[in-house]
Parts: sequence; structure tokens; C-alpha cells
Amino acid sequence: MVNQNLTATEIGFTHEDFAALLDKYDYHFSPGDIVPGTVFSIEPRGALIDIGAKTAAYIPIQEMSINRVDAPEEVLQSNETREFFILTDENEDGQLTLSIRRIEYMRAWERVRQLQAEDATVRSGVFATNRGGALVRIEGLRGFIPGSHISTRKPKEELVGEELPLKFLEVDEERNRLVLSHRRALVERKMNRLEVGEVVIGTVRGIKPYGAFIDIGGVSGLLHISEISHEHIDTPHSVFNVNDEVKVMIIDLDAERGRISLSTKQLEPEPGDMIKNRDLVYDKAEEMAAKYREQLLAKQQGITLPTEEVEVTTAVDEEEIPSATEAEAEAEADTAIEAAAEAETPAAIEE
Repeated sequence: MVNQNLTATEIGFTHEDFAALLDKYDYHFSPGDIVPGTVFSIEPRGALIDIGAKTAAYIPIQEMSINRVDAPEEVLQSNETREFFILTDENEDGQLTLSIRRIEYMRAWERVRQLQAEDATVRSGVFATNRGGALVRIEGLRGFIPGSHISTRKPKEELVGEELPLKFLEVDEERNRLVLSHRRALVERKMNRLEVGEVVIGTVRGIKPYGAFIDIGGVSGLLHISEISHEHIDTPHSVFNVNDEVKVMIIDLDAERGRISLSTKQLEPEPGDMIKNRDLVYDKAEEMAAKYREQLLAKQQGITLPTEEVEVTTAVDEEEIPSATEAEAEAEADTAIEAAAEAETPAAIEE
């Protein structure tokens, strides 16, 4: 006969001991944890996942991917084991909510930060445009190309579906900003085939008070007003018209800022020839450029050559020039992100 009056000391195992044992083998899950789980039931709009909790966890279809998912089977298979992000605490039924999208989101930002650090060029198709620019997806994140950083003669609306080479302007996970430049990618590619001191032929595409923008092989270079002639001119309009074909020399290549600086002043046989005898400047361009390169090489080697008419200069400071600067890109990005958010919260903004 069993003695029902045994004390806790005689049994050697108290209720407190039992509770401690349960705690020892009970897993504690918190929002933000990444845990392994196995799919054991796929539902019409989600799936039940075994992560070792007392109750099966649930992942809704909208949390299955950073991209659009129409059916759970596109992402998950029964008995598949993979990592899940714990999105919320247990509900009143003791059930946790999981996410795959959050894991993909974090890893996507990590990847684009790495690509930016490597100064990589990426390619992506335009899936939409708005008043400020174009929208693309990079690693599943929605990115924005400001209008001033799109280098094409096509109307923006015709870019949808077109794949573009892109460089990163801004990668900011905290502000949910992914801003890219098509122009910089093209300029970099063009720069790889250009050299300082090289003479190129271009077309005047725009004239501003501070200079003329010259199209050279699909990318734009700036001929600053101070680099048009040794003689003073009041405005570039007095020298050039839009669509003029011009012969210019490259005096600076700034790949990081995506800028090509040009000069006709350095090609003048005599000061003021760009105003008085432009044809002579173009005829003598290669000869004057050769002298410029000679002077530039001597300057780099610390050699003093006899004084000649060629004055070696570097690009003027263009910080104040509002042509497709990063500040302009940021303003355009703000406008476009606000417009996109009003219509549909993008993946790179919604967090």
C-alpha cells in the first residue's frame, strides 16, 4: 500500500523543482528573434510553422516575401525547414506571428550597403515613373532615380520596362531612402574611355548663366563660363547656341561626382580666339591640346618648362552649380518618395 503521507523531503522533488524543470526546457521567444521552423500546414492566406513553441506560429502571406506573393506555395513547401523572424508577441491564443519578409528586408539593406561601399554598378528595370523620376527595385528594395540623374532623351514614361545601369547616391536604411543615378553610371563608363587633355566633339544641349552643357557621346560635360575664353565674356549665350557642334578639351574627370569638366579656353592659339576666330581654334585644337598635355605632365613631374601660351588649369569649383547635384537629387527624392507613399507604400519605405 502506497503511503500517501510522504513529505516533500522524502519524495526529494518539490513543486518548485518541477516548475524550474519546466522553465529549463521551455523556449522563450521574443519579437526580433530569428529562429528555425518547419512548415507543417499551408493555409489559403498563410501557413502554420512549428518553431518549438507550445502553439504553432503563423506567417501571413504578406510576410512571406519582400516581393508580391499571390499564393503561399510560391514561397513555402510542406515540411520545409528555414529561418523565420518573430514579428509579434503571442496573441490571446498563445500564437506568435512570423515573417520571412523582415529577414529578406534586413539582408537586402546589408547587400546594398555592401554594393555602395564597393562603388558597384547595378542594373535594374524601371517599373514606374512619377513627377520626380523613376522607380526601380534593387535586391527587392524599391529605389528612386531623380529626374536629373536619368541620362536619356526618351520621355520618362517610355522608360518603364527598360533596364538601366545605376550607381548608388544614397543608401539609408533608417530613413528608408535608396537613391540611384543612371547619369553617374553612364559617365563612369564613358570616363573609362576618356582622358584629361583629350579633344572631343560634342553638341551644346543647354546654356546657363554659368556655362554650357555639352553632350559628348551620350553624357553631359560642363564648359564653365570661365573656361570658354581667355577674354572676358558676359554670358555663354554670346558665344554658343543650343545644338551648336563644338570641339572641346577635357580638363577634369570626376567619377565620384559624375562630372566631366571641359574647356575651349585652353585651345585658343591667342587669347580671345573663341570669340573672334572660332574656326581657327577648332583647326588648332589637337596641337594646342598636345601642348596642354605636355605642360600637365611637366607639372606633375615637377619640371619647369619655358613659359608658353598654354596655361594649365584644373576644373573650376562647381559646388554652387545646380546641375544634377546630390542636393538636387535629395530634394527630388523627397518629392518622389512622398508621391509614391501617397499611392502605395513601397518596400524600401514601408518599414
